Amino acid sequence: MYIKSLQLKNFRNYASQRVEFGPGINVLTGENASGKTNMLEAIYLLGLGKSPRTSREKELISLGAERAYVKAEIAKKYRSHTIEILIENKGAKKIRIDGIPVKRLSELIGIVNVVYFSPDEMRFVKAGPDERRRFLDVSLSQQSKTYFKSLAKYNKILAQRNTLLKTENRNENLSSLLSIWDAGLAEVGANLILARKNYIKKLSSLAKISHWELSDGKENLSLSYECNTDGETYDEIYSSLLSSFSSSVEKDRALMFTTKGPHRDDINISLNDNDARKFASQGQQRSVSLSVKIAELTLFEHETGEAPVLLLDDVLSELDIRRKEKLLELSNRTQTMITCTEFDFKPSNLSKLYKIKNGNVLNR
Repeated sequence: MYIKSLQLKNFRNYASQRVEFGPGINVLTGENASGKTNMLEAIYLLGLGKSPRTSREKELISLGAERAYVKAEIAKKYRSHTIEILIENKGAKKIRIDGIPVKRLSELIGIVNVVYFSPDEMRFVKAGPDERRRFLDVSLSQQSKTYFKSLAKYNKILAQRNTLLKTENRNENLSSLLSIWDAGLAEVGANLILARKNYIKKLSSLAKISHWELSDGKENLSLSYECNTDGETYDEIYSSLLSSFSSSVEKDRALMFTTKGPHRDDINISLNDNDARKFASQGQQRSVSLSVKIAELTLFEHETGEAPVLLLDDVLSELDIRRKEKLLELSNRTQTMITCTEFDFKPSNLSKLYKIKNGNVLNR
């Protein structure tokens, strides 16, 4: 798949702009704050219906404007699509696919898949567990509508349970009240954990190969799903979750939130049998992050039959020449969008080279 064109109106610092892209490498150069990242943000929005930078969608609208508009033409293996997103200042967001309004975000997910790599994403190793869970949820949601719907359902039930822990905190019958939600939370949670475990097993095998090459055969990378839930089958995990919710009621009551479940899980990252989250150097962190992104892209191809759009937001400056070359190798398999201040490479599959200045896109 690849994005043929992108149209922006009153989006961030773009008043009105239309850009055509090629299926290979598309480079967007310019000074800081010129609008390079904003363009990648718009593409991410088309894929996932939200920004990777803010949860306040009003921030996407140009100052003084009433609404922002993003439109893209997508070419896939067997057909093409047009995606339109309108964000209004009052908070409404409208999505149209091929001219037809869609009411659920799940209808958008999977139309155009993206793998996003930014300086923040390079914190994959040292960041907190919530960042690694976000990585899992974003990647799995794009590959599976079932996972996306299960995640949304889990978060809804979890929010209801947490509300109960706050509003009925001193109720003597709190345990009985919570049990109403626990069965549903365990049912959906078991599906999430199974999907995550399966995904991490596949991702770990691919990331191990990439990292072995990046480290000249000196480091063995391994990923595993880290949780407090026992079991490997659905029934085992369900029973374990249900027991965890029941046994942690008093702790949950004291803290006023649900302390057990997949929303508290993590990814264990091991380098030569050492916990990379604690002991990895900055260089090792970058290599691990890059290896995981390479594995993620490869896994997308295996699972969906099409390579996603690779978004590289100002990461080349963070990498040495070896890692840059390894990252650019990916562009031979997928459409790649690169933002940077300068681009000194001359890859054979370079499609477009643009200069961005104050929200205006110029040919170079």
